[in-house]
Amino acid sequence: MSTITFVTGNANKLKEVTAILSTSSEESNKVGKFCITNKSIDLDEVQGTIEEVTIHKAKSAAEQINGPVLVEDTCLGFNAYNDLPGPYIKWFVKSIGLQGLVKMLAGFEDKGANAICTFGYCEGPGKEVKIFQGRTQGTIVDSRGPTDFGWDSVFQPIGYDQTYAEMDKSVKNTISHRYRALDKVRDYLVSL
Repeated sequence: MSTITFVTGNANKLKEVTAILSTSSEESNKVGKFCITNKSIDLDEVQGTIEEVTIHKAKSAAEQINGPVLVEDTCLGFNAYNDLPGPYIKWFVKSIGLQGLVKMLAGFEDKGANAICTFGYCEGPGKEVKIFQGRTQGTIVDSRGPTDFGWDSVFQPIGYDQTYAEMDKSVKNTISHRYRALDKVRDYLVSL
């Protein structure tokens, strides 16, 4: 069985990813002929489009791991800001906090946002990066629910009355931007 290294140090993210990707009811880290492991490594964060950022991360990770890798870039883009903060959301949350994100939209009627997840798969150094993207539309609301997973507590998907943070994981894992992207990743890996 071949191993793919998912580059993350975030235990919550690893659990969510393996739960969504798994093709075996007995072993949650198996997808097709692959076993998913993880490793936390420092990767340069470049500026650019979501796709450019993901491709750079995947190529850098494949070089460091010297083998197949899966990387993720998660974005939150506000309609009123033309999909910004986008790939820079992590720094916005660190700098201004969740309430700061809500305040950014105070002067706008449109509180709409897109949760965007982009996975990059690279089978090794020098290889082409395959991109898989998922989007979920929602609105930015006052923080509700646990605040231990990024911006989940301020994002309420369209058609739901709960934020990602308030949702049961079994519900979130069937509608989220990460699920939509990983659904495509799973289909690709199973076909190999």
